[in-house]
Amino acid sequence: TSDWSSDVCSSDLPPAMTVIRDILPITLAFADDGLVPNNSLPFVVYKSVVVFDEGPAEDTIERLFGANGWGGTWRNGVFDFLHYHATVHEALGVARGRALVRFGGDRGEDVEMHRGDVAILPAGTGHQCLAASPDFVVVGAYPPGPAMEVTRPTPENHRKALETIPKVPRPATDPVYGAGGPLTKLWSGAG
Repeated sequence: TSDWSSDVCSSDLPPAMTVIRDILPITLAFADDGLVPNNSLPFVVYKSVVVFDEGPAEDTIERLFGANGWGGTWRNGVFDFLHYHATVHEALGVARGRALVRFGGDRGEDVEMHRGDVAILPAGTGHQCLAASPDFVVVGAYPPGPAMEVTRPTPENHRKALETIPKVPRPATDPVYGAGGPLTKLWSGAG
C-alpha cells in the first residue's frame, strides 16, 4: 500500500538487527472514559515486526529503539494494575514470551502480545497486563522529552492529565522504522 513493501530492512540498522518492512500497523482509538484519558492519536501495534538474528533479544530491541531516537529504555514486564503516562509517549517491544495486555482502560481492547511485537502508546493510553507467560520480558522506550511518570486512574489525576497530554510533543521518529515510518504519518494528521 505504501513504501513499506520490501520484505526485510536492515541497511540503516546496527548489525544483527532487522525489521520486517511489509508489516502494516494495527491502529486502535480509545475514548476518554472519565478516569483514563487515552488520546486522540491512535494506539499502534506492529505484530511480529522484529527479527532476532543473534544475541539477547532485549539488546536487539534496545538497539532498534535507540537507532530510531527512542531512549530511556528499561526491561521488565507490564504492570498488572491499570495505569498510563501523561507526560510522554511509550514504545513497548516484546523480547520474550507472550502476554495479554489491556490497552485503553477498562473499556479498551485486550491484545495478545508476542515476541517481536511492538506497541506504541500515545500519552494517556491506559494499559495493564492481564496474564503473561513466566518468561515474558518487554523493553520500554520513550522519545526525547520529559521523564515517564506512572499515573493511576483517579479523578484528580485525570483532570491533571487532560492539561498535560495535549502538551506532549509528537515524536520525530517511529521507534521501529525511523523518520519516515508509519507512526509519524499516522500521528501527523491525527488529533
